[in-house]
Amino acid sequence: MLRCAILGRVIVGRLIVACALACAAAPALAQWEIRVWHAMSGAQGAEFDSLVQRFNAAQQDYRVVSAYKGSYDETLAAVLDTRRRGSRAVPPHIVQVHETGTAEMLARRDLTMPLWQILQDAGERLEGYLPPVEAPFTDTDGRLLALPISAATPVLYYNRDALRAAKVEPPTTWYEMPKVLAALAGAGYGCAFTTAYPSWVLLENMSAWHDQRFATHRNGMEGGDARLAFNSRLMVRWISMLSTWRESGYFMYWGRGAEAEARFAAGHCALLTSSSASYAALRARAGFDLGVAQLPYYDDFDEAPQNTLAATAGLWVLAGKPPTEYFGVARFFAFLAQPEVQAAWHQKSGEIPLTYAAYELTRKQGFYAANPAQEIAVRQVLLKLPTWDSRGIRLGQFPRIRGIINEELEEVWGGKKSALDALNAAVLRGNVLLEGLEKTDAAR
Repeated sequence: MLRCAILGRVIVGRLIVACALACAAAPALAQWEIRVWHAMSGAQGAEFDSLVQRFNAAQQDYRVVSAYKGSYDETLAAVLDTRRRGSRAVPPHIVQVHETGTAEMLARRDLTMPLWQILQDAGERLEGYLPPVEAPFTDTDGRLLALPISAATPVLYYNRDALRAAKVEPPTTWYEMPKVLAALAGAGYGCAFTTAYPSWVLLENMSAWHDQRFATHRNGMEGGDARLAFNSRLMVRWISMLSTWRESGYFMYWGRGAEAEARFAAGHCALLTSSSASYAALRARAGFDLGVAQLPYYDDFDEAPQNTLAATAGLWVLAGKPPTEYFGVARFFAFLAQPEVQAAWHQKSGEIPLTYAAYELTRKQGFYAANPAQEIAVRQVLLKLPTWDSRGIRLGQFPRIRGIINEELEEVWGGKKSALDALNAAVLRGNVLLEGLEKTDAAR
């Protein structure tokens, strides 16, 4: 279980070689500028800017400048625009990219520098990242390609006041759910259960939570011609069950993004599955006693519960910069990897801790004793050592694949397709997309 948490530690070495080179090459009081483009806004963006300021104040060789560039898609598009022929825009040193863009980053071979190489050249070694957190950003040898900077996992949120009125407890398994939903409906809740981010919560994480394959070639993590394979017995059963709940009025669908969170926070829905990173915002908006529970599971699957996936974003280092500036990147990343920095980032940003050391330090500081709901997501991700079916998913055009999945699920919610037909269609359509992507890559 969690005993492995005491084993991992972040090892941060001193950049003696880098500092010597910097001092020898730089004029007095000069600083090399390291530019970061990111997609973090709100409390998360403010905390990241605070960490940048701390790093800048702690040393005089480098100055990190961070810039918010909009959504993940907009941030990546801004970087790719700097590579256009005739573009006058200067690319940054570092760009934040969501894990769903990992395959695309790897396909653009001349775009990035592997992080492990930069760390090695600078005499740095970063270890102790939680396996589901680092998985999207490692190569087949387990070496870091980018630095994980944010992570979240789905949990079950519940309205304690509503459950008390209905005289029920939050369900542990999905088989317990119908009784809870019926009681809530009887208590007057027209929306007993809803979910945000359907593809991520209902298919990707349900597959990992039950140690079931989402795609071939180890969910695409080992490369090769991966193909979708989530039209399994588990998923057909699961989506069929949701469909019956929908027909009974127990389950309501509000959209592909976070729309369901607003309905839950307003008290319209009593149960919600959504991102653990939404906890602070939901607590601030909810006019009721907010509860958090582990994601339910099917207890007749021997492997369940396994572990849920961590939706992550990473800091990628772009190619084409001078070696001395890469030393600055390594130094900044070493700062971000320090346990006390990681622990503060976790506690203030609402993201799950990225390293074992940050988790252990946060526990010792009494944060979870005061905020027990914040630890549920961590325990869920660390419940068991990940298998190849629960470690992560890496597919080309993943955002478009999610769009296809959501389209087919909407056909089920609308009563136009059975669960089996919709899942088969989603797999077929997604695989056609993957085949076309392979042909494009081969032609490059």
